Amino acid sequence: MATELLKIYGDRKSQPTRAILIFCKANGIQFEEVKIRLFTSDVQTPEYQAIHPLKKVPAIADGDFTLFESHAILTYLACWYQVPDHWYPADLRKRAKVQSVLDWHQTTLRYGSTRYLINTVLAPTFGKTPNPQVAAEYEQILVQSLSTVETLWLKGDAKFLLGNDQPSVADLALVCEIMQLHVLDEKDRARILSPYKKVQEWIEATKASTQPHFDDVHGILYKAKIKFQKQREIATLQSKM
Repeated sequence: MATELLKIYGDRKSQPTRAILIFCKANGIQFEEVKIRLFTSDVQTPEYQAIHPLKKVPAIADGDFTLFESHAILTYLACWYQVPDHWYPADLRKRAKVQSVLDWHQTTLRYGSTRYLINTVLAPTFGKTPNPQVAAEYEQILVQSLSTVETLWLKGDAKFLLGNDQPSVADLALVCEIMQLHVLDEKDRARILSPYKKVQEWIEATKASTQPHFDDVHGILYKAKIKFQKQREIATLQSKM
Protein backbone atom coordinates (compact mmCIF):
# COMPACT_ATOMS: atom_id res chain seq x y z
CA MET A 1 0.00 0.00 0.00
CA ALA A 2 1.02 3.62 -0.43
CA THR A 3 3.04 5.03 2.51
CA GLU A 4 1.99 8.63 1.88
CA LEU A 5 -1.30 9.80 3.32
CA LEU A 6 -4.21 9.56 0.90
CA LYS A 7 -5.27 12.98 -0.35
CA ILE A 8 -8.89 13.67 -1.29
CA TYR A 9 -9.43 16.75 -3.43
CA GLY A 10 -12.97 18.05 -3.40
CA ASP A 11 -15.69 20.44 -2.37
CA ARG A 12 -18.30 19.32 0.14
CA LYS A 13 -20.93 21.07 -1.95
CA SER A 14 -20.30 18.21 -4.42
CA GLN A 15 -22.35 15.10 -3.70
CA PRO A 16 -19.67 12.70 -5.08
CA THR A 17 -17.06 14.37 -2.88
CA ARG A 18 -19.27 13.84 0.15
CA ALA A 19 -19.73 10.16 -0.68
CA ILE A 20 -15.96 9.60 -0.78
CA LEU A 21 -15.33 11.49 2.46
CA ILE A 22 -18.07 9.57 4.29
CA PHE A 23 -16.78 6.26 2.91
CA CYS A 24 -13.26 6.92 4.16
CA LYS A 25 -14.40 8.15 7.58
CA ALA A 26 -16.78 5.19 8.02
CA ASN A 27 -14.00 2.72 7.19
CA GLY A 28 -11.21 4.34 9.18
CA ILE A 29 -9.16 5.25 6.11
CA GLN A 30 -6.78 8.04 7.07
CA PHE A 31 -6.67 10.92 4.60
CA GLU A 32 -5.97 14.57 4.08
CA GLU A 33 -8.87 16.61 2.73
CA VAL A 34 -7.67 19.16 0.19
CA LYS A 35 -10.38 21.72 -0.45
CA ILE A 36 -10.93 22.55 -4.11
CA ARG A 37 -13.71 25.09 -4.50
CA LEU A 38 -16.03 24.46 -7.43
CA PHE A 39 -16.27 27.16 -10.10
CA THR A 40 -13.16 28.99 -8.86
CA SER A 41 -9.54 29.29 -9.89
CA ASP A 42 -8.78 26.30 -7.63
CA VAL A 43 -9.56 23.92 -10.51
CA GLN A 44 -7.49 25.95 -12.98
CA THR A 45 -4.06 25.58 -11.40
CA PRO A 46 -1.48 23.46 -13.24
CA GLU A 47 -0.96 21.46 -10.04
CA TYR A 48 -4.61 20.46 -9.84
CA GLN A 49 -4.95 19.85 -13.56
CA ALA A 50 -2.11 17.35 -13.27
CA ILE A 51 -4.37 15.40 -10.92
CA HIS A 52 -7.70 16.06 -12.66
CA PRO A 53 -7.24 17.22 -16.28
CA LEU A 54 -11.00 17.78 -16.65
CA LYS A 55 -10.88 20.39 -13.86
CA LYS A 56 -13.70 18.95 -11.76
CA VAL A 57 -14.05 17.30 -8.34
CA PRO A 58 -13.48 14.91 -6.70
CA ALA A 59 -10.04 13.42 -7.27
CA ILE A 60 -7.53 11.55 -5.15
CA ALA A 61 -3.78 11.13 -4.91
CA ASP A 62 -2.67 7.94 -3.18
CA GLY A 63 1.08 8.17 -3.18
CA ASP A 64 2.07 8.61 -6.81
CA PHE A 65 -1.27 7.22 -8.01
CA THR A 66 -3.96 9.70 -9.02
CA LEU A 67 -7.57 9.04 -9.95
CA PHE A 68 -10.73 10.96 -10.76
CA GLU A 69 -14.40 9.98 -11.31
CA SER A 70 -16.14 9.26 -8.03
CA HIS A 71 -17.37 5.74 -8.74
CA ALA A 72 -13.90 4.68 -9.82
CA ILE A 73 -12.48 6.24 -6.65
CA LEU A 74 -14.99 4.48 -4.39
CA THR A 75 -14.33 1.06 -5.91
CA TYR A 76 -10.57 1.60 -5.86
CA LEU A 77 -10.62 2.57 -2.19
CA ALA A 78 -12.83 -0.39 -1.29
CA CYS A 79 -10.40 -2.81 -2.91
CA TRP A 80 -7.07 -1.17 -2.06
CA TYR A 81 -7.87 -0.56 1.60
CA GLN A 82 -9.60 -3.93 2.03
CA VAL A 83 -12.72 -2.60 3.69
CA PRO A 84 -15.55 -4.93 4.80
CA ASP A 85 -16.81 -6.98 1.88
CA HIS A 86 -20.34 -5.59 1.85
CA TRP A 87 -19.09 -2.27 0.45
CA TYR A 88 -17.84 -3.84 -2.82
CA PRO A 89 -18.12 -7.64 -2.75
CA ALA A 90 -15.26 -9.92 -3.73
CA ASP A 91 -17.81 -12.26 -5.34
CA LEU A 92 -17.69 -11.11 -8.97
CA ARG A 93 -21.38 -11.60 -9.61
CA LYS A 94 -22.38 -9.59 -6.54
CA ARG A 95 -19.80 -6.97 -7.49
CA ALA A 96 -21.22 -6.76 -11.01
CA LYS A 97 -24.66 -6.06 -9.54
CA VAL A 98 -23.26 -3.17 -7.49
CA GLN A 99 -21.48 -1.90 -10.59
CA SER A 100 -24.71 -2.01 -12.56
CA VAL A 101 -26.35 0.37 -10.08
CA LEU A 102 -23.35 2.73 -10.24
CA ASP A 103 -23.45 2.76 -14.04
CA TRP A 104 -27.21 3.36 -14.03
CA HIS A 105 -26.86 6.24 -11.57
CA GLN A 106 -24.81 8.53 -13.81
CA THR A 107 -27.26 8.84 -16.69
CA THR A 108 -30.53 8.73 -14.74
CA LEU A 109 -30.74 9.80 -11.11
CA ARG A 110 -27.72 12.11 -11.25
CA TYR A 111 -28.71 13.54 -14.62
CA GLY A 112 -32.27 14.35 -13.55
CA SER A 113 -31.45 15.60 -10.05
CA THR A 114 -28.57 17.87 -11.03
CA ARG A 115 -30.36 19.50 -13.92
CA TYR A 116 -33.58 19.92 -11.97
CA LEU A 117 -31.71 21.81 -9.25
CA ILE A 118 -29.77 23.92 -11.76
CA ASN A 119 -33.06 25.08 -13.25
CA THR A 120 -34.69 25.80 -9.88
CA VAL A 121 -33.04 26.72 -6.58
CA LEU A 122 -29.45 26.69 -7.86
CA ALA A 123 -30.15 28.73 -11.00
CA PRO A 124 -28.89 32.06 -9.54
CA THR A 125 -25.63 30.35 -8.52
CA PHE A 126 -24.98 29.69 -12.19
CA GLY A 127 -26.09 33.18 -13.26
CA LYS A 128 -29.37 31.83 -14.60
CA THR A 129 -33.04 32.56 -14.06
CA PRO A 130 -35.11 29.59 -12.83
CA ASN A 131 -36.83 27.92 -15.75
CA PRO A 132 -39.99 26.08 -14.62
CA GLN A 133 -40.60 24.50 -18.03
CA VAL A 134 -37.13 23.01 -18.31
CA ALA A 135 -37.19 22.07 -14.62
CA ALA A 136 -40.42 20.12 -15.17
CA GLU A 137 -38.75 18.04 -17.90
CA TYR A 138 -35.86 17.10 -15.61
CA GLU A 139 -38.21 16.49 -12.69
CA GLN A 140 -39.79 13.74 -14.77
CA ILE A 141 -36.39 12.07 -15.20
CA LEU A 142 -35.75 12.48 -11.48
CA VAL A 143 -39.05 10.96 -10.34
CA GLN A 144 -38.74 8.12 -12.86
CA SER A 145 -35.31 7.41 -11.39
CA LEU A 146 -36.69 7.40 -7.85
CA SER A 147 -39.42 5.04 -9.01
CA THR A 148 -36.76 2.71 -10.42
CA VAL A 149 -34.92 2.73 -7.10
CA GLU A 150 -38.19 2.01 -5.28
CA THR A 151 -39.39 -0.81 -7.54
CA LEU A 152 -36.19 -2.37 -8.92
CA TRP A 153 -33.11 -1.72 -6.79
CA LEU A 154 -34.83 -1.94 -3.38
CA LYS A 155 -35.89 -5.56 -3.22
CA GLY A 156 -38.45 -6.89 -0.75
CA ASP A 157 -37.96 -5.76 2.82
CA ALA A 158 -34.20 -5.36 2.56
CA LYS A 159 -32.78 -2.17 4.05
CA PHE A 160 -30.30 -1.54 1.24
CA LEU A 161 -29.99 -1.79 -2.54
CA LEU A 162 -29.99 -5.16 -4.30
CA GLY A 163 -31.65 -6.90 -1.35
CA ASN A 164 -28.65 -6.42 0.94
CA ASP A 165 -28.71 -6.00 4.70
CA GLN A 166 -25.61 -3.78 4.69
CA PRO A 167 -24.70 -0.82 2.47
CA SER A 168 -22.48 -0.90 -0.60
CA VAL A 169 -20.69 1.94 -2.33
CA ALA A 170 -23.78 2.21 -4.54
CA ASP A 171 -26.01 2.98 -1.56
CA LEU A 172 -23.70 5.75 -0.46
CA ALA A 173 -23.30 7.25 -3.95
CA LEU A 174 -27.05 7.34 -4.63
CA VAL A 175 -28.10 8.61 -1.21
CA CYS A 176 -25.57 11.45 -1.36
CA GLU A 177 -27.07 12.32 -4.75
CA ILE A 178 -30.61 12.44 -3.39
CA MET A 179 -29.47 14.46 -0.38
CA GLN A 180 -28.77 17.34 -2.77
CA LEU A 181 -32.55 17.82 -2.87
CA HIS A 182 -32.29 18.95 0.75
CA VAL A 183 -31.81 22.54 -0.46
CA LEU A 184 -35.30 22.62 -1.97
CA ASP A 185 -38.32 24.19 -0.35
CA GLU A 186 -39.87 21.56 1.96
CA LYS A 187 -43.07 21.44 -0.12
CA ASP A 188 -41.14 20.73 -3.33
CA ARG A 189 -38.92 18.17 -1.65
CA ALA A 190 -41.93 16.41 -0.12
CA ARG A 191 -43.77 16.47 -3.44
CA ILE A 192 -40.86 14.69 -5.12
CA LEU A 193 -39.90 12.20 -2.40
CA SER A 194 -43.10 11.46 -0.46
CA PRO A 195 -44.52 8.94 -2.99
CA TYR A 196 -41.48 6.71 -2.43
CA LYS A 197 -41.71 5.26 1.08
CA LYS A 198 -39.04 2.59 0.58
CA VAL A 199 -36.65 5.20 -0.79
CA GLN A 200 -37.17 7.35 2.30
CA GLU A 201 -36.57 4.39 4.62
CA TRP A 202 -33.44 3.43 2.68
CA ILE A 203 -32.06 6.98 2.91
CA GLU A 204 -32.50 6.89 6.68
CA ALA A 205 -30.90 3.44 6.91
CA THR A 206 -27.88 4.60 4.90
CA LYS A 207 -27.54 7.68 7.07
CA ALA A 208 -27.74 5.60 10.27
CA SER A 209 -25.14 3.11 9.02
CA THR A 210 -22.56 5.85 8.46
CA GLN A 211 -23.19 8.18 11.40
CA PRO A 212 -21.80 10.41 12.81
CA HIS A 213 -19.84 10.90 9.60
CA PHE A 214 -22.88 11.34 7.36
CA ASP A 215 -24.19 14.39 9.21
CA ASP A 216 -20.71 15.81 9.74
CA VAL A 217 -19.91 15.77 6.02
CA HIS A 218 -23.38 17.02 5.08
CA GLY A 219 -23.12 19.98 7.46
CA ILE A 220 -22.43 22.33 4.55
CA LEU A 221 -25.63 21.18 2.86
CA TYR A 222 -27.71 21.68 5.99
CA LYS A 223 -26.36 25.25 6.24
CA ALA A 224 -27.12 25.83 2.55
CA LYS A 225 -30.72 24.76 3.15
CA ILE A 226 -31.11 27.48 5.79
CA LYS A 227 -29.51 30.05 3.46
CA PHE A 228 -31.83 29.22 0.56
CA GLN A 229 -34.87 29.21 2.86
CA LYS A 230 -34.03 32.72 4.07
CA GLN A 231 -33.61 33.86 0.47
CA ARG A 232 -37.05 32.49 -0.39
CA GLU A 233 -38.60 34.23 2.62
CA ILE A 234 -37.04 37.56 1.65
CA ALA A 235 -38.20 37.16 -1.96
CA THR A 236 -41.74 36.40 -0.75
CA LEU A 237 -41.79 39.50 1.45
CA GLN A 238 -40.49 41.69 -1.35
CA SER A 239 -43.12 40.40 -3.73
CA LYS A 240 -45.83 41.52 -1.30
CA MET A 241 -44.50 45.06 -0.96
